[in-house]
Amino acid sequence: VQLQASGGGLVQAGGSLRLSCAASGSIAGMKILAWYRQTPGKQRDMVAEIITGGNTNYAASVEGRFTISRDNAKNMIYLQMNSLKPEDTAVYYCKAIGIGIRTYWGQGTLVTVSS
Repeated sequence: VQLQASGGGLVQAGGSLRLSCAASGSIAGMKILAWYRQTPGKQRDMVAEIITGGNTNYAASVEGRFTISRDNAKNMIYLQMNSLKPEDTAVYYCKAIGIGIRTYWGQGTLVTVSS
């Protein structure tokens, strides 16, 4: 499975963006779908994840502002980001974990939030 992230861009603080991640194959059987982000010189951190069964987890810094969702019919993963802050500026990556803990990463999409 290949993942293709898109939807990044430049937005003012307080604005919204929706990131999309298109999978080349079925995501229905994936155990975990997630979004991570990374800034220069720092590790890649989990932002949001959705687990088999529908449970979601969010980083404390984005709780209440970001929403992760999946569309199994379209093989898509989304991240709705509202009330964006300059500290949300990062390269965002989508990730899928399948059977046998096989892990797939998409290429990053840059989100820049201006103050």
